[in-house]
Amino acid sequence: MTLRTKRPHLACYDISDPKRLSRVHRYLKKIGIPLQYSVFLLHIEPIKLGRIIAGLDRLIDPREDDVRIYPLPQRPDWQWWGKPNWMDGIVLSGVTLPEGLTGARFKDEESH
Repeated sequence: MTLRTKRPHLACYDISDPKRLSRVHRYLKKIGIPLQYSVFLLHIEPIKLGRIIAGLDRLIDPREDDVRIYPLPQRPDWQWWGKPNWMDGIVLSGVTLPEGLTGARFKDEESH
């Protein structure tokens, strides 16, 4: 895998100030797909990760806020429960959403 091969990352945050919270949310909406209000799926090239971290660093107060970015495997084993955020077949920015994030049901749900 090269520095130009996109891979999924999970970005999440806990921001204490409402103004900073809004800024971080808007910033990540430009880069990733919102899964929940403070959780984003980023499909990015590793070479761009440093720029994203620098951008977030300018928006937060590290004494009060918590931002985390976790690299995910290229093909994560998604598990999902509850109401979907997206319908099946949604493609955003050339990224096909994983089955577990669309209207498809969690594999064990039918057996209950």
